[in-house]
This record gives sequence, C-alpha cells and structure tokens, in this order.
Amino acid sequence: PPAAPFGGDPGRTARLRRGIRQILGEGKSMFIRLLRNSRRGFSLTELLIVIAIILIIVAAALPRLTRARMFAEETAAIRAVSVIHTAQTQYYSQFNRYATSLAELGPPASGSAGAAGADLLDRELSTGSRGGYNFTLTATPQGYTISGIPKTFGTSGSRTFYSDQTQIIRHRFTPEPASANDPEITASDKKEATAK
Repeated sequence: PPAAPFGGDPGRTARLRRGIRQILGEGKSMFIRLLRNSRRGFSLTELLIVIAIILIIVAAALPRLTRARMFAEETAAIRAVSVIHTAQTQYYSQFNRYATSLAELGPPASGSAGAAGADLLDRELSTGSRGGYNFTLTATPQGYTISGIPKTFGTSGSRTFYSDQTQIIRHRFTPEPASANDPEITASDKKEATAK
C-alpha cells in the first residue's frame, strides 16, 4: 500500500480522499446541470419572432435606402452636367467652337490633347456614363444640348435632365427625356451638386 501522508495517519488520508471525492462529485453534477441548461437553446417560436422583427426593420429601411441612393445618383448627375458645361466652355475658348460629342471633350485616343480629344473630361464621363446615369452631348446650330437619363428609371434615378449652352439645367420626373420646356432644377439641387 502507498505510504500515508500527514505523518502516516491512514484515517486522516481516508477522510481527505472522501472529502475530495465529495467536492468533485458535487462540482461534476453542477457542471452537468449547467451544460444541460445551456444546450437548451432557443425555441422555434423565439426564432420566428426574431426573424419577423428583422424583416420588419428591413422592410421599413429599404425604401429609405433606395430613395437616398437615388438622390445621391441624381445629385451626381447634376454635377456631371455642370462638369460638361465647364469642359465645353474651356473647349470653346481653345478651339473657337463647341465640342460635338463627349469623346471630343475626353482624353485623346493617342498623342497630345487636341480638338478630337481635348482631355477636359475623365474617360468614364467622356464615354457617356457616370454612376447611375447615361449622358449624351448633341451639337445644335446654336451650340449644344446635354441629356442625362437614368440607366434604370426608378432605381438609379427618378428624373431625367436636359441642358444646353445657356447652362440652365432642367428636369422631368418621368422616364421620357427632359427638354427645354421642362422646369429648371431648384436652387437646393444646385447647392447639393456643387457641394460634392
């Protein structure tokens, strides 16, 4: 038999072992109870309630998010029309005429800048697209017209834009392209576009 600790008192050693077993036994049963309770998890009803709450929050937030995104795309479109006007003014001062296409305002295909590619617009806008809008520049006997149309009406924008050499930007709240007969954008629209 192994030697008894505590100066060879076997009774004391036996009592110590029984005490340790009792403590470990109580701790073990408490640990098992905790595990059983923590494994219970959520009931199906609780999970369905949480999912319903999340869906309600998403349903309430999605229209606002869509409107905010459309507003940002429209503001960027107004800014793009203003940038095209600035480029046209610079082009006119350099070549004594307005550009007849966005490509003429964009970067040159090769070599240095000239009338065919004045490098006044970035490559993206000179291809007729920026953000959620498509842009066209058309030469007219009086100067030029600019048209901005959402790529997907109702998603990337809820307005179309029109402007000409007068630099007045007009808008229409329908999918049809805006024209010279449509109302001007408001001062707050202009302020938002220039702040960006």
